[in-house]
Amino acid sequence: MTPARRIKAVLTGAVLGAMLILVWGASELAAQSPTSSRPLKVFVLAGQSNMQGHAHVRTFEVIGLDAKTAPMLKDMCTADGTPRVCENVWISSIGSADEEQVGKLTAGFGAKAGGPKIGPEFTFGIYMQKLLDEPILIVKTAWGGKSLHTDFRPPSAGPYVFNEAQLKQFAQQGKDLEQAKADKAQATGRCYRLMIEHVKNVMADIRRVWPDYDPARGYELAGFVWFQGWNDMVDGSAYPNRGKPGGYDLYSDLLAQFIRDVRKDLSAPKLPFVIGVMGAGGPVDLYSPEQQRYRDIHQSFRMAMAAPAELEAFKGSVVAVPTEKYWDMELVALRAKDAKIQQELRKLQEAGTLSREEQNAALEKRRAEVFTPREMVILEKGVSNFEFHYLGSAKIMAQIGKGFAEAMFEVMDGQRRR
Repeated sequence: MTPARRIKAVLTGAVLGAMLILVWGASELAAQSPTSSRPLKVFVLAGQSNMQGHAHVRTFEVIGLDAKTAPMLKDMCTADGTPRVCENVWISSIGSADEEQVGKLTAGFGAKAGGPKIGPEFTFGIYMQKLLDEPILIVKTAWGGKSLHTDFRPPSAGPYVFNEAQLKQFAQQGKDLEQAKADKAQATGRCYRLMIEHVKNVMADIRRVWPDYDPARGYELAGFVWFQGWNDMVDGSAYPNRGKPGGYDLYSDLLAQFIRDVRKDLSAPKLPFVIGVMGAGGPVDLYSPEQQRYRDIHQSFRMAMAAPAELEAFKGSVVAVPTEKYWDMELVALRAKDAKIQQELRKLQEAGTLSREEQNAALEKRRAEVFTPREMVILEKGVSNFEFHYLGSAKIMAQIGKGFAEAMFEVMDGQRRR
């Protein structure tokens, strides 16, 4: 080969190599781009009142007072402190308000009464979108005060059958057994059916929820988050041996059936599933003396909730997230200290030593002596609801939503690698 031809061959090879690199790089960018042709990721969030969410936006400020959570506040709010409106996350929610709520994700998709509030959906959407680096759609179905044993009962579990203790109680109360059976049959599985129906309706017409959705792109049902449990945990009639070994085995069985039925009914046999394990009250090892009587019940129920994730058939596709780890122990300690102060002053009022006005003045003075300005903000703005609603604390709820997103991404990533 002449020198000229060798030079030409080298140059040709270099050009072809450069072209291949450019093509490969372009395809990589396309694969990573939020505007690529990859299917839209759809996530279902379902459960009862804590999935609805009772954390009022007025509790947001407390998130910024903890170095561990302060970065989250920047993700949740704009520079002027208003809740962020997510441009690449859309949501359709039923059950949290009287009518379906649709739009770009922001604060206000929590329980409607006394709002605006957030549930796990707000930070789940923020961080899921960050982790995937592409637009997502959330379909949320949550109704307060609903059980798995009845309201969300999966079809494969069959009809609800009253146990012997319940039948005996009906007889003692003189209740009409046939009417009780009819009422239970009507309620059984109702929320499950509404949930499946809504998910299918949204996916059948995504443009109704997300106007810019391109049908040519398609969608992928990418994950399911379950956050429920309170009504089952406190139901001593449905779980007569609660608090004892195996007392909540029925819940574990029902939840495993629920996962299988959801996957079947939504035609997603390997659908990633996150179980938000009930954690209201925080870690049982740190329960106050007043809480100790609930310790065994709470712990055994949490173990029953998490149990399906350990089943061999669900390994790698179902994960349990213990929400107790997000409990705000500083807030609890401050409230306990404040309660003692108020109790001391009430005793003085009852003894006639202080009038109500004097008690209020003494309380403010004593608080100023005991608490720092930062601690006073936490006390005054950290709580907006009851303990079983995670104190209505945005600091707790925001961490839960973020934890769900991270767990979901881990399952999805593991499935992709396999």
